[in-house]
Amino acid sequence: MTSQIAPENGKILIAPSILSADLWQLGTQVEMVRQAGADWIHVDVMDGHFVPNLSFGPATVKSLKGRAQLPLDVHLMVQHPSRFIVPFAKAGADLLTVHIEAADDVKDVLLAIKNLGVRTGLSIKPDTDPARIKPFLPLLDLVLVMTVQPGFGGQGFLPNSPVQIQAVRELINQADRPIYLEVDGGINAQTAHTAAQAGANVFVAGNAIFAAENPAQALADIRQAAQI
Repeated sequence: MTSQIAPENGKILIAPSILSADLWQLGTQVEMVRQAGADWIHVDVMDGHFVPNLSFGPATVKSLKGRAQLPLDVHLMVQHPSRFIVPFAKAGADLLTVHIEAADDVKDVLLAIKNLGVRTGLSIKPDTDPARIKPFLPLLDLVLVMTVQPGFGGQGFLPNSPVQIQAVRELINQADRPIYLEVDGGINAQTAHTAAQAGANVFVAGNAIFAAENPAQALADIRQAAQI
């Protein structure tokens, strides 16, 4: 089945990250952000090898599929994504993003994701040369620029992030095809504006939404800030 996520350049999308949700209340919190106008749900997957932390597995995605009523944006922070793409695709991921720094052959992994009928994403860490993504742009629906070091929620937006985002935006523009430019890490109303000015159009936010006194207002503030 083809993914619900279809790239639309210029449209601002907000993807709350459940890494910052209260897992005791996960279903309630996902419904809360859906009603508040979230566009996607972002699921951070960590294997304890690529990053020094563990998080969600396919069972979490399966439990959200359908009930969340939003596309599931799954970010694989794993050393060997080839081992994970089939289980997460079967569980209901609409988009699977892998890291260019992972151990497996990037092109093979992206083709395998496409063959499963799932949208493809490629992520770069803050210290990775954006030019490395250029050969893979014809296969991509999304590029994710990490604006913190991956592995932990609650970090601050790194100062060099706008330079990375701008470089990726230029590559996407040169590719002349619809590819989302997503940012993840330290995103709030202030940094979303900075990231949008640099060229981002999908904003992953965790603590800024789920830890806010008024999550719906926090989400609205991020969206407003990104409208440049």
